[in-house]
Amino acid sequence: MSAATDRSLPLASRLAHLAQRVVSLVKGRSGDGHEGGPLPVRDFVNVTSSQPSRVMGFDQPLLWVVLALMLTGLVMVYSATIALPDSPRFANYSRTHFVTRHLFSMLMAISVSAVVTQIPMRTWEKLAPWLFVLSLFLLILVLIPHVGKVVYGARRWLPLGVMNFQPSELAKLAIVLYASDYMVRKMDVKEHFFRAVAPMAVAVGVVGLLLLAEPDMGAFMVIATIAMSILFLGGVNGRMFFLITSVLVGAFALMVSLSPWRRERIFAYLDPWDEKNALGKAYQLTHSLIAFGRGEIFGEGLGSSVEKLHYLPEAHTDFLLAVIGEELGFIGVSVVILAFFWLVVRLFNIGRQAIALDRVFAGLVAQGVAVWMGGQGFINMGVNLGVLPTKGLTLPLLSFGGSGILLNCIALAICLRVDMENRQLMRGGRA
Repeated sequence: MSAATDRSLPLASRLAHLAQRVVSLVKGRSGDGHEGGPLPVRDFVNVTSSQPSRVMGFDQPLLWVVLALMLTGLVMVYSATIALPDSPRFANYSRTHFVTRHLFSMLMAISVSAVVTQIPMRTWEKLAPWLFVLSLFLLILVLIPHVGKVVYGARRWLPLGVMNFQPSELAKLAIVLYASDYMVRKMDVKEHFFRAVAPMAVAVGVVGLLLLAEPDMGAFMVIATIAMSILFLGGVNGRMFFLITSVLVGAFALMVSLSPWRRERIFAYLDPWDEKNALGKAYQLTHSLIAFGRGEIFGEGLGSSVEKLHYLPEAHTDFLLAVIGEELGFIGVSVVILAFFWLVVRLFNIGRQAIALDRVFAGLVAQGVAVWMGGQGFINMGVNLGVLPTKGLTLPLLSFGGSGILLNCIALAICLRVDMENRQLMRGGRA
């Protein structure tokens, strides 16, 4: 290129051309056969397989939406728990006890997530079976008397001092990774039911039996939904998917019919305002609906909820959305729903992009996390709004709960890693 032509180019193009010349000269002196020939600029960002992948940008809007949801949750948890010490059950707690613990969980989750983003997806692919085995071990451990902590008759927590860890949260992440790895390994036989689907069905069945022993049917529903979705996204035959869906629906119907207290909860959901139900199994639902009714369009104002004053049980965990509805109104609830919708769509786009780059495991993981966040969020919102029967599931990223916040952030950090590697590959680097 002549000097006159070089001067007519934009500054960025001239700098790139100059960089090509310098690399060509250096490589020419080393005798590698490139003497005098220009090298592509993208060779600057290539890394060898022995070097760690270099981060070349990440999805900043995704990060900001996640942080906005977490900060909203922090504010609403404080609002929902500030009056709890007035109750005899929480008389020994300070008014900032729950928000302090929630803030600690958030900071720990953010710190761990920053480390997780540095772990390549190929490492997660190798660890997937072992994480699944670890989750099974912890699900068994929590059922052992004097080891697992019992709250409201459910044995779901392992006391670890700094937090009460819930193995079912780890099981959700483990099933995302394991099912994605499983589909990559079974890609050649995905049209054969017994060779492709049956082993995964057995794995989910074992997890389900352990969760139902706690009992935690809500977590089992989320895990089953994640596994089914990844099978479907991985290309399992539509007829087989319909058969699996039918079996699972039948299994859930059987569990409800054989459990008297689950039947009572379903009947209470169908007629919550009946006097017997309103004072019994539908007590939470009716007060949740009252909270939404009081909030109307713009809400009663931050901190002005009445239902959180010992009327609505578990207002800071399962029914945090009801407090948001009462204090911030329809506008506040709509913003939260739209934020979750955007989050899920973005995660699906990251997954689709990874699959287009022939990174099937990474793509299925991102889409599996999208199903997890969207599915659990949908169930929690549906329960709060009276669309679904009452289930003990928290609202991801917002509700109080250390292990929930921790595993949600780790899962989203893995998705950020998928996006980072996508961007690096598209810029000519290596993941």
